Amino acid sequence: MPGLSDATRGRILFGGDYNPEQWPEETWHEDVRLMKEADVNSVTVGVFSWARLEPRPGAREFGWLDRLMDLMHANGIGVVLATPTSSPPPWMGRLHPETLPRDEEGRTEWWGSRQHFSHSSAVYRRYAAAITEDLAARYGSHPALTLWHINNEYCTFDHGDEAAATFRRWLQDKYRTIETLNEAWGTAFWSQGYDGWHEVLPPRHAHYMKNPTQVLDFRRFTCDMLLECYRAERDIVRRHTPDIPVTSNFMPMWVGQDAWKWAAEEDVVSVDIYPDPRDPFGAQNGALIQDMTRSQAAGGPWMLMEQAAGPVNWRGVNHPKPRGLNRLWSLQAVARGADAVCYFQWRQSRQGAEKFHSGMVSHAGERGRTFQEIKQLGAELALVGGEVAGTRLTSDIAILHDWNSWWAGAQDGRLSREVDYPEVMRAWHRALWEAHLTTAFAHPEHDLSAYRLVVVPQLYLLTDAAIDNLLAYVRGGGTLVCGFLSGVADEDDRVRPGGMDARLRELFGIRTLHEWWPLDAGETAECDGFRGTLWSEEIEAAEDAVAEAVYRGGELDGLPAVLRKGGAWYLSTLPEPEVLRVLLAGIAEDAGARPPLDGLPAGVEAVRRGGLLFLLHHGPDRVAVSVPGRHRDLLTGADVTEAVELGRYGVVVLEPAP
Repeated sequence: MPGLSDATRGRILFGGDYNPEQWPEETWHEDVRLMKEADVNSVTVGVFSWARLEPRPGAREFGWLDRLMDLMHANGIGVVLATPTSSPPPWMGRLHPETLPRDEEGRTEWWGSRQHFSHSSAVYRRYAAAITEDLAARYGSHPALTLWHINNEYCTFDHGDEAAATFRRWLQDKYRTIETLNEAWGTAFWSQGYDGWHEVLPPRHAHYMKNPTQVLDFRRFTCDMLLECYRAERDIVRRHTPDIPVTSNFMPMWVGQDAWKWAAEEDVVSVDIYPDPRDPFGAQNGALIQDMTRSQAAGGPWMLMEQAAGPVNWRGVNHPKPRGLNRLWSLQAVARGADAVCYFQWRQSRQGAEKFHSGMVSHAGERGRTFQEIKQLGAELALVGGEVAGTRLTSDIAILHDWNSWWAGAQDGRLSREVDYPEVMRAWHRALWEAHLTTAFAHPEHDLSAYRLVVVPQLYLLTDAAIDNLLAYVRGGGTLVCGFLSGVADEDDRVRPGGMDARLRELFGIRTLHEWWPLDAGETAECDGFRGTLWSEEIEAAEDAVAEAVYRGGELDGLPAVLRKGGAWYLSTLPEPEVLRVLLAGIAEDAGARPPLDGLPAGVEAVRRGGLLFLLHHGPDRVAVSVPGRHRDLLTGADVTEAVELGRYGVVVLEPAP
């Protein structure tokens, strides 16, 4: 199958969502002039154009898109052509109300916004296939076409009647008999036993807490139905254009989409990233999503489909990006594997719900700071692209992540609402990032043999295959560090005997797990030399295990807080950030995983990609970084010998000098 390199051809794609239908056609020529000034070489077109393309059922108005495609090609700008199926025209909901999704309380999600479609609706799917078929037939051979973009940010849940019927069919395919479903869902609890498939519903509004496994299966079902919609459109465009890559944009860590499963169905893995410019951990959060997206692309190049050139419009207070921050975060994405740096959107809208969401050309126009910074970035990406595009990034460290475990652990009846799966994972990634260690992500059933260190921040649900995989990794000489509340449940969210799988207890040297002791907000557990947060556990160490740290005082006095047996470590609490950083950095060093550069100052990120060394400064003050040997900065052409100075939000991209 084609990949991103087929679209980039040795360059970094640079551009963004372009919505020319919002503007008079004379503006298009002004847009092209500014795009060429900014070295823009790619635009995404048609994402929200369904009502313009099909203003009434069966009608086709392609003239404007014909002219737009020709204009882009004449000016050397490639087009990522989107199927417009994320936002059906109002006529569809009016004529076919069954295409509209319903929430768990039965309320209809009406047109007037976006994503108002039922993934299970046969009528919606028929119309979506028809418009996709006609787009592919008309533009499949157009020379401007470089990439297909299917739908946009798939994120729809539907509890309606057609979705309920489809859910029942999905469950029948999975369980075959109603008795097997009753066993898997534990319906003996609360008299929930089903006598036939016709009684089974999505997890709609209920008097009290819902069946956790029913909710878990509904999330799996939703993921699969959205993926079916994607596949249907993907297969249509592939039939017409087998050599043009296909993608759909992920949202960072969106709870309803198993991106491991989705990534396997895409030619190009793409993502939208919107860190808060006021967030002190914004750079680390960006790095986490970049690392995860690269890993979903099997370590290869990926696409930053959307980011903001300035403020967004959906936070309580929408702050602009300070001078230089957009450049810094964009080059961070390139350092961590991106071969495309794009935005929502090209020109800031004058009307609609996102008129205060920034664009590459803001309301201030071409003289505004935003566009001037875009021009600088475009020129720099043109300099770097020939050296870095198509190259891969490797890591000795993997963080394990699984959507099924997140879904299961987020149930209403859990032990602590203070324990938030994404936040726990961010804490572990942050500790490694601040230790200047580049990480990959992996599914717990992936081959882990290439990694020197594997960390498990928290995986409440682990399948038997995943557990066997972890055991084999450690037996093969790998180093494993596992966080609390892991291996508790099987794939049906059934608590394993002993509160943790017996094989894992043996692996970590846990003789007995007596009780979980969650901590209140702000509460800590005193341990040897540090304080634990969020969680603690009453465990006993086996004779062949070493308690590297124990609890001091309270109910758990003297019991293990950090336990090690050979190459397997278990943390029954979440240490304070600095302690977690030092602990993981030490374990990584012992395992043979080292930073790309020694002696890095705080706030300076170093990443090696394709023989280049990216140094990115996330702090406000000028710093000096030691760089042994002679190098050349690709961004400025300057020679660098032994050290380089970085100002606020400074970036250098170094190649070894001959």
